[in-house]
Amino acid sequence: MDLKPYPLETLFGRIMSPFERFLKQTTAGGIVLIGTTVFTILFANTPWGGWIHHLFEQTAGITAGGEVFLSLTLHQWVNEGLMALFFLLVGLELKREFLVGELSSPKDAALPIVAAAGGMAVPALIYFMLNPAGPAAAGWGIPMATDIAFAVGILVLLAWRVPRNVIIFLTALAIVDDLGAVLVIALFYTQAIDWVSLGSAVVMLLFLTMLNRGGIRHPLPYVLAGILLWVFLLKSGVHATIGGVLLAFTIPAKPAHTPEQFDRSLEELKDAFHAETCDPESSGNPLSSLRMATLAEALEKEAIAVQSPQQRIEHTLAPWVTFGVIPLFAFANAGVDFSAIEGWEALADPVTLGVVLGLVLGKFSGISGASWLAVRAGLAVLPRGVGWIHLCGVSWLAGIGFTMSLFISQLAFPADPSLAEKAKLGILSASLVAAVIGSAWMYLAGGTKGKGSRHPGSTAPDTGSAACGGTNGTS
Repeated sequence: MDLKPYPLETLFGRIMSPFERFLKQTTAGGIVLIGTTVFTILFANTPWGGWIHHLFEQTAGITAGGEVFLSLTLHQWVNEGLMALFFLLVGLELKREFLVGELSSPKDAALPIVAAAGGMAVPALIYFMLNPAGPAAAGWGIPMATDIAFAVGILVLLAWRVPRNVIIFLTALAIVDDLGAVLVIALFYTQAIDWVSLGSAVVMLLFLTMLNRGGIRHPLPYVLAGILLWVFLLKSGVHATIGGVLLAFTIPAKPAHTPEQFDRSLEELKDAFHAETCDPESSGNPLSSLRMATLAEALEKEAIAVQSPQQRIEHTLAPWVTFGVIPLFAFANAGVDFSAIEGWEALADPVTLGVVLGLVLGKFSGISGASWLAVRAGLAVLPRGVGWIHLCGVSWLAGIGFTMSLFISQLAFPADPSLAEKAKLGILSASLVAAVIGSAWMYLAGGTKGKGSRHPGSTAPDTGSAACGGTNGTS
């Protein structure tokens, strides 16, 4: 006999259904992030705006044996602690793309890698030209980044207007861009090194690698060793969030069981379930039947075994990062007090201007220009169905720096709040401009069919016109 849901359970399901559908949408994270950012900016410009700064300056620590082992401000716990989870997720996405995604073969990876390289080099150069010396010069890494949640979220909203391969290309480009940002943070925004702590971090990384090579797939050892890796990196002077990416690369990508093994086990469990339910002495209720409970547990274990640890951790982590870590990071870092800004003069400040021009014009010219050169030289091909007009739209959207740019700005100007505020103003302004231009561009380009040359068995490059906004054709 089938069980029927209780009326109250059905009502609760109907109430929760719209929220559950929203949380499963690809655009949900971007919408929550936008809402958090707008709220933070508005709140920062009220009489209670200083409360945010006061809140995140409070200290929280970990004690061991009566002594304080680790003491950080709440702002540091967010930026160096919780953001390590964000970088762990970035690392898992990077690893997946390199193993089975758009970056898994040289042919597929060429264009996103070249485009990302151009999109990092040109913005940094523009910023450095405007800020060649002094404390402000340290901000050259700020306009190099792309916010994958915002940029891809906008494209998903326009999915009915753009080819699917455009979204895939932007995702791959943003992931390579994130890798570049991680390298920049590790190499150029590292403080004085404590070599003992760094050596301990290396030992912990080797231990994690041994766990992987030894076939350990249970997540607990990786979690515990990952926490120690984070602590050692924090003590070493290397930014601790790098530990998230390093941990991701050591998490196994192979499941314990193949799909064929899972299929056989499923058939055996199905037969056992059927035999148990047909047994007249069985109640068919797992609560009163030990055999049924054992079979249900075995089914759950098989479902876990056919998924790789990387899949399970990424799936578990994604909603917490999307709806928890990133909005909290925005709340802690995105507040701009406009009363402290000297009118329009602030927008003309070299730091603000360098960030704006770097993100908006630098990203556009760097990505589209590098892509055109790579295709013309035969080093890369446009994805099938993607034209130059689409690629140029992607170049505009990549100027949405936001999360990663804000993060780098905190590293670039740790001791100068005024420079950090100017950079923050530039990031918010540039991200808004890039989002508006990119959205309008992709909407208007929606009716255009690209002539990307990635057809099965074809490797000839598409040498279509590089004039952004022009039609596709041979030159």
